[in-house]
Amino acid sequence: MKSKLKLYDYFNIFLFFASMAEATPPDPQTESLLNLKSQLTDNSNSLKDWSEKVTCCSWSGVRCNQNSTSVISLDLSSKNLAGILPGKHFLVLTDLVELNISYNSFSGEFPTEIFNMTNLRSLDISRNNFSGRFPNGGLNLKNLILLDALSNSFTGPLPIHLSQLEKLKVLNLAGSYFTGSIPSQYGSFKNLEFLHLGGNLLSGYIPKELGSLKTLTHMEIGYNSYEGVIPWEIGNMSELKYLDIAGANLSGRLPKHFSNLTKLESLFLFRNHLSSEIPWEFGEITCLVNLDLSDNNLSGTIPESFAGLKNLKLLNLMYNEMSGIIPDGIAQLPCLDTLFIWNNYFSGSLPKSLGMNSKLRWVDVSTNSLQGEIPQGICSRGVLFKLILFSNNFTGTLSPSLSNCSTLVRIRLEDNSFSGVIPFTFNQLPHISYIDLSRNKLTGGIPQDISKATKLDYFNISNNPELGGKLPLDIWSAPNLHNFSASSCSIYGCLPEFKSCKSITVIELSNNNISGSLTPSLSACFSLQKMDFSYNNLSGTIPSDKVFQSMGKHTYQGNANLCGRPLKACTAYSSRKIVSLLVACLLSILLMLAATLGFYYIRQRSQGYWKMLSFLGLAHFTADDVLRSFGSPEAASKAVLPTGITVIVRKIELQGKNKDVLLHVLTQMGNARHVNLVRLLGLCYNNHLVYVLYDNNMQTATLAEKMRTKKKDWSTKKRIIYGIAKGLYFLHHECYPAIPHGDVKSTNILFDDDNMEPCLGEFGFKYMLHLNTDQMNHVIRDEQQKDIYSFGELVLEILTNGKMMNAGRLIQNKAKDVLLQQVYMENDVSFSDFKQGQVQRLVEVALLCITSNESHRPCMEDVLRLLSEAEKIEV
Repeated sequence: MKSKLKLYDYFNIFLFFASMAEATPPDPQTESLLNLKSQLTDNSNSLKDWSEKVTCCSWSGVRCNQNSTSVISLDLSSKNLAGILPGKHFLVLTDLVELNISYNSFSGEFPTEIFNMTNLRSLDISRNNFSGRFPNGGLNLKNLILLDALSNSFTGPLPIHLSQLEKLKVLNLAGSYFTGSIPSQYGSFKNLEFLHLGGNLLSGYIPKELGSLKTLTHMEIGYNSYEGVIPWEIGNMSELKYLDIAGANLSGRLPKHFSNLTKLESLFLFRNHLSSEIPWEFGEITCLVNLDLSDNNLSGTIPESFAGLKNLKLLNLMYNEMSGIIPDGIAQLPCLDTLFIWNNYFSGSLPKSLGMNSKLRWVDVSTNSLQGEIPQGICSRGVLFKLILFSNNFTGTLSPSLSNCSTLVRIRLEDNSFSGVIPFTFNQLPHISYIDLSRNKLTGGIPQDISKATKLDYFNISNNPELGGKLPLDIWSAPNLHNFSASSCSIYGCLPEFKSCKSITVIELSNNNISGSLTPSLSACFSLQKMDFSYNNLSGTIPSDKVFQSMGKHTYQGNANLCGRPLKACTAYSSRKIVSLLVACLLSILLMLAATLGFYYIRQRSQGYWKMLSFLGLAHFTADDVLRSFGSPEAASKAVLPTGITVIVRKIELQGKNKDVLLHVLTQMGNARHVNLVRLLGLCYNNHLVYVLYDNNMQTATLAEKMRTKKKDWSTKKRIIYGIAKGLYFLHHECYPAIPHGDVKSTNILFDDDNMEPCLGEFGFKYMLHLNTDQMNHVIRDEQQKDIYSFGELVLEILTNGKMMNAGRLIQNKAKDVLLQQVYMENDVSFSDFKQGQVQRLVEVALLCITSNESHRPCMEDVLRLLSEAEKIEV
């Protein structure tokens, strides 16, 4: 009865065949990948479409051949995967050509089974946490072209067998913990074009055999700790375009054979111990675009032959011992956009045509012995955004052309002898954020349109004693102004009304001729942290608002007609009280005089007369005023000075030290001002001792105490870490010569009463105790490294709520993923939490800082950049 087959019969037949299809097991490759998925941690569910209901060729990250019969590419990059990678599940992927598992959190040893995939051409395992020795077996990868293992935790020696892979073009083993020397066999690669071994723990000599790599165009082997010199044979690498051996502990001369590198575009040899002069032959590397020889011991002059480097954009010679004049040929270079030569001994004038022949963007020639005027055309090409000339002997007036430099963001001209008026028209400087003109001879007052500088954050005009003029009426309304310093400038008139001053945090106006009264409108500046109106002609009563009362006596002292807390009361005393007070004072004076006259007489005869040096924010006391404030001068830790200000006192013995050099450095420290530093207020010294006086205005708990009493939220921790980093960055990179802190720890981090902005206390003191002035540069570098290490430990202490103190040695052998789990727990971070990426990056920054090899540690400038990048990370 075929003709009468019912509809439901067709339905039953369909179900039968469908069930047969469902019963068919998946193909071996699909099954292996499903097993792989089951053994991985996938908290973001990024492999949610990997299902047995469809063939693996339709899954995300999987690409098959044209017939969809075999997997040829597997891309699992940036999928937030974790766990130990099981190698057995890759064995069936015999036709795999590309494997990319980068930017995940895989850990444990890398599976050797992957090295049996003989068709593999590209293997990218970068940005994971694979550990242990790099496995042998790579000889099977005869077709491999790219091997990228950047940023893992591999240990042991570099894998020698890789040098036998004849098709290999890219080899990246940077950013792990490989030890030993670079194998000489690495000079035998046949087709290698890219080699990166930087940021490991490599040592020994750089093998001269690397000079045989005739196909190599890019080589980075820096941030290790080698011995000896740069092999001159590297000059034989005829195809080389990029060479980086920075931070590598190298010594000796620069090889003149580098002149053979006719295709070289970038040469980075900074942060080594290279010495002697720069070879004249370097001027023959005419393809050079970037040349960075900074932070070495180079001497001599800039070669005249550099005039031939017509493609040069970056010239960085900072932090060396070079001298002589800057050749005019440097100003003729048509592509030059960045010139860094700070902290050398250069003299003479800047070339007159500097800035006229190229689009100059950034100039830093600070801390030299340069003189003359600023070249008139330095901004003529309209792109200059940073002009840094401080601590030289420049003279003359500031060119009005600087006001036409609308791209300027930062200008630092302090500590020179510039004269004349300030020529800036601020509405023509829309991007300016930082101006320091302090310690010059400027006149004519502060430009009245300063509030038009809408992005101005920092303005310092202090110590221009003939500046004069009145404060602009709307000075406080500059929308982003945080720091305004104009002490010792002969400014007169009344204080302008404090309106729209929500951004201001620091006001320094001491040692001027400002009159009138303090108006309550100042309380509108609710983010205000520090102010100094001392030694002016202010009068009347200090308002009772909290912002006035929290600043301490030193803020108002030296204003004879100013009264009220925290100064003397404004109400008159009765005659009886006055008599009683005078009698009590007289008796006290007689007793003190009898007790101390002998002591000071003997001390002055035996050790020389005492002298006092006051910095911005400290009244001009005499040495006797200060010494009388000490309970016991030999063991002083705090002192209350005559006006009531309390200071922290630290002692330095001058025996075996160069007094003049020491006082010079201490003076530099006293002039350092930053929102994340506790101020050094003054020095009291004779021929044998120096008492260093630090501000004790912050009387709240230290960071160590705060961590013990209350767990901080994530945003507060970030703010504290970032603030400490900014303070260290200022000391290391904004002060010249650099000032190491010398004692970075949680007990030396202080806070304002109403503000969790951290301040580094007692900076420079321990460093000064042991300063050998004959080897000052080396001491500074060593102490900076200690600061960076201590900062890394402090970050981990903050992230673990004070539980992980002095963590450097304790975690050297702890796996990164174990450490991360501990930090996640302390900060209540789940795998789906947006904070996870930020926490991980902060831990990575800390680990970089505490690595045992100093040459691998980032400088504080790099740390600040990494922290800024971490702030942008979201998961």
